[in-house]
Amino acid sequence: MDKLYYKILHIIFNDMRSVINISLPETLYKEVARSVKELRYSSKSEFFRHLLREWLADRLLETVKKGRAEYRAGKAKKLTNVKDLWK
Repeated sequence: MDKLYYKILHIIFNDMRSVINISLPETLYKEVARSVKELRYSSKSEFFRHLLREWLADRLLETVKKGRAEYRAGKAKKLTNVKDLWK
């Protein structure tokens, strides 16, 4: 699998927390606040975490699609051992 796959899994399941601050135009801020309330997120942070997880899942899906296309094109390598993944 692509290294991106493992990186995404690490990001999704890593429990360490860091804080970031973002600035938004007032109209986007109001849209976020409305969406948090309407979609029943517990906080704006949870809303953004959800968006990031979705974005990462989309990237992972694209990686899988790319891998499948390479497989269909005959560019795949048959593995006889799990250690072959890192060769």
